[in-house]
Amino acid sequence: MPGRYNVLFLCTGNSARSIMAEAIMNQKGKPTFTAYSAGSRATGRIRPEAIQQLQIARLPTEDLRSKNWDEFAKPGAPQLDFAFTVCDNAAKEVCPVWPGQPMTAHWGVPDPAAVEGTPEQIERAFRDAFMMLDRRISLLLSLPLATLDKLAIQREIDRIGKTSEAKSA
Repeated sequence: MPGRYNVLFLCTGNSARSIMAEAIMNQKGKPTFTAYSAGSRATGRIRPEAIQQLQIARLPTEDLRSKNWDEFAKPGAPQLDFAFTVCDNAAKEVCPVWPGQPMTAHWGVPDPAAVEGTPEQIERAFRDAFMMLDRRISLLLSLPLATLDKLAIQREIDRIGKTSEAKSA
């Protein structure tokens, strides 16, 4: 594996979970990781509750934007090392062919935008999604990627998705 890694987080709308994952990885993973996010049917806007969680965590939000995943399948797109789906809908869709043939895993996170209820319940759903993504990204960052072969890394990124699902259930 190279010493620098490009990561793409995928969701359907690219308005909350994948955006938060991009911001977390770009902060925690620098300078080794560069993160991007996209959606199969991007909404073109970021949920204010997702921005609020990022601001609470003191993560930059200025350069974040909701974008379609086709952007990352075009010539000149970053060569990807990892692609993670963070919603069940995106995991079931046929993804474009990504430059670099990245390792992929499904890190399903419940959709906080689907939560209905009081403002406190909605805020808690976004906070829980943020915390789950933060935990998974921290686990990925703790892996000794330079010393593992591709198969071992694939096993680990699959395990990270399953382990934190069990903990959150």
